[in-house]
Order: sequence, then C-alpha cells, then structure tokens
Amino acid sequence: MNYKETVNWLFNQLPVYQIDGFLKYKLDLSSISSLCNYLEAPQNNFKSVHVAGTNGKGSTCHMLASIFIESGYKVGLYTSPHLNDVRERIKINGKMISETNVVSFVEKK
Repeated sequence: MNYKETVNWLFNQLPVYQIDGFLKYKLDLSSISSLCNYLEAPQNNFKSVHVAGTNGKGSTCHMLASIFIESGYKVGLYTSPHLNDVRERIKINGKMISETNVVSFVEKK
C-alpha cells in the first residue's frame, strides 16, 4: 500500500463516534488494552505524561514537548485531531513521522 491507501485503510478500521454516535462509545478500556497487548505493552518501556481535560491539551503538550526536547530528552508527541495530514498527530522531537513509517507500521499488523 502507498501512504494515501494506508491512511484511508486506517480511518476505515476505526469506529467514528462523530458519525455513528453512542453505538461506538465504550465504557471500558478493552480496545486500548487489546492494542497495548498486541504491541507487547510498549507503555511499560518508557516514561510518559498523559494530559487530559477539556481545553488547552494541545498547547500544553506542545509546550511540555518543547521543554523536554530543550532538556535533552527524546520526545514522542501524539495529539489529535490533525488539520491537513494524519502525520501531524505523531511527532518525534518536533518532526512529523515519515509517510514510510506510517505505511510500514500498518503493514506489520
């Protein structure tokens, strides 16, 4: 698959709450738990900060990422939604991941 096909495939696999409404809402963590298990629990192998709330999450995360990068840490940042390209959601040290990385990750499924 090329990058565009990969992104289309990804979005067709995910439940879209905005379209399907409450039918797609889950009251538990079963989906993320399944993903973490499939990926062999990567969250246990690195330090992380989870920012939650109603407003200001994107700004807060970008400021924290900038501080950590300037302090010499390698920083991965995931935010949502994106404006133009899904790769805007995933950055390593302030740079979007490559189209090749997106395709290769999905092909490993």
